[in-house]
Amino acid sequence: MNFFKKLFNIPAKEDKEVRKQEVELSLDDLFVHNFVEKGGKFLYCIQKTEVAENLRNILKENNWSDLTLLDLDLSTFFKKKDVKVKKDFITDVPILTSCEHLIADNGNILFSSNQLKSVKLSEMPKNFIVFAKTSQLVKDMGQGLTGIKINHKENLPTNISAIKNYGIDKNDDNFLNYGNNNSKNLYLLLLEDL
Repeated sequence: MNFFKKLFNIPAKEDKEVRKQEVELSLDDLFVHNFVEKGGKFLYCIQKTEVAENLRNILKENNWSDLTLLDLDLSTFFKKKDVKVKKDFITDVPILTSCEHLIADNGNILFSSNQLKSVKLSEMPKNFIVFAKTSQLVKDMGQGLTGIKINHKENLPTNISAIKNYGIDKNDDNFLNYGNNNSKNLYLLLLEDL
C-alpha cells in the first residue's frame, strides 16, 4: 500500500478521509445489500410472468414437488399440475407466502398473522419463498410497524415477527436462542410495481 501512496503521491490524511466516506444507497439497494449479506436469495422481476418463471425454476432447482400455500392469491403464479398444494404446515414442504414489509436498514422481512396465521416462525418449515412488491420497501422497523397500523386500521394483525437470518446454521442453536431460532432458507421474488 505504501508503494502506491508514494507512486501516486497520496497524502495519508487524504487517504483516511477517502476510506471514511459513507456511501448513500437507495432504499431498494440498501435492502438487497443487507438481504443478500445475510444469505437470502433474491430474484428481481419486472413482470408477473417473470415471477411465475422464477418460481418454477426455484421449485425445479430444489426438486420440490409440494408447496404449502399461505396466500391463495399467489396460486396465479403456478399451474396446479406442476405442484401439489398443501394447506397445512409440513416440516419438509416449502412455504409460498406474501409479507407485510421489507425492512431496508437490516434486510429483514416482516410478517404478521395475515401471512403466518397463529404459527410462530420458529415452528414453520425451514424453506420459504416470499413474494413481495417494491412498494412494500420501508426504511426501518418503525416504518414497517406504522405501515401495518395504517394498512390494517380496522383489523390490526397479531403475530408480528420478522425473519432475520437466511442461512440455516445448525451451530446457531445455543442457549441464548434455544427454541427461538427463526433462520430460514429463503427466496425472495420481488416484483417492480412503482
